[in-house]
Amino acid sequence: MLSTTQIEKRFGEAGDWSNFVKIELPYPMRIAWDLKKSISIMWCHKDAAKPFLSVFNSLLEKYGYCRLQELGIDLYGGCVNVRKMRGGSDWSRHSWGIALDLDPSRNTLRTKYKNAQFSKPEYDVMMDIFYENGFINLGREKGYDAMHFELM
Repeated sequence: MLSTTQIEKRFGEAGDWSNFVKIELPYPMRIAWDLKKSISIMWCHKDAAKPFLSVFNSLLEKYGYCRLQELGIDLYGGCVNVRKMRGGSDWSRHSWGIALDLDPSRNTLRTKYKNAQFSKPEYDVMMDIFYENGFINLGREKGYDAMHFELM
């Protein structure tokens, strides 16, 4: 995983809106905390736009939209959010728009990875797609916070 210094060198200053772009999503994503609402665009770091779009297009191709919904892969928990890490003094990776949270209610920050929804075999393809596009998953890497995918 990259240190904050490495992230700043690669992606610039945390929260610098001149580095953020809007991308059009290839499928609507439901807002995790309000399932009646969905988004069709997402803000992210300009250097993360292509990797995110590649991930989303590959997910749609491999799973299909109905299966994405069944599995909760379309449950958007957030990307750009300029803030400090929970319980810490360092900037969250969301502050650069290089991190994405999916299905946060079944893959919570404190849930051990073995108990998280995303640890199940039906999500292996999803995990592979993220890793193939330069992302890591904190659940796999640290054993908790399986909702969190971060560009390296």
